[in-house]
Amino acid sequence: MSHADKEDLSGVLGVRHVLGTGIYLGLPSMIGRSKKITFSYIKDRIWKRINSWRGRALSKAGKEVMIKSVLQAIPSYVMSMYILPSSFIGDIEKMLNAFWWGGGSNNGRGIHWLAWERLTCPKTKRGLGFRNFEAFNMAMVAKQG
Repeated sequence: MSHADKEDLSGVLGVRHVLGTGIYLGLPSMIGRSKKITFSYIKDRIWKRINSWRGRALSKAGKEVMIKSVLQAIPSYVMSMYILPSSFIGDIEKMLNAFWWGGGSNNGRGIHWLAWERLTCPKTKRGLGFRNFEAFNMAMVAKQG
């Protein structure tokens, strides 16, 4: 549509013309070319939550509960609607991995004794049962189809 036609239509309908940069139901109303920038608020929320726990002396069991119940739940709703870039998912997994191994000491820098792929294995297969975000994202989007 031309700009003049858009203005005429918005005048007839009594609505204003908006670029669509707002949020509706917790999701951005318009997705641009870069999904990493669009969904960066998810990483910010995870990072803020991790930093709020850094001062606490959490055991490994406490960290496991925090990761599974809180941190892995933050991107679930967005993952049910959009396929997130694998680099973005990798960034989230790096934050969770640093929190798991480092916790509150040394600014999240601890020795990573196992790879993240090993930690995402079920407990019956000697893993910790953390969520594989890439597989979870595909499963959630596939449910929409």
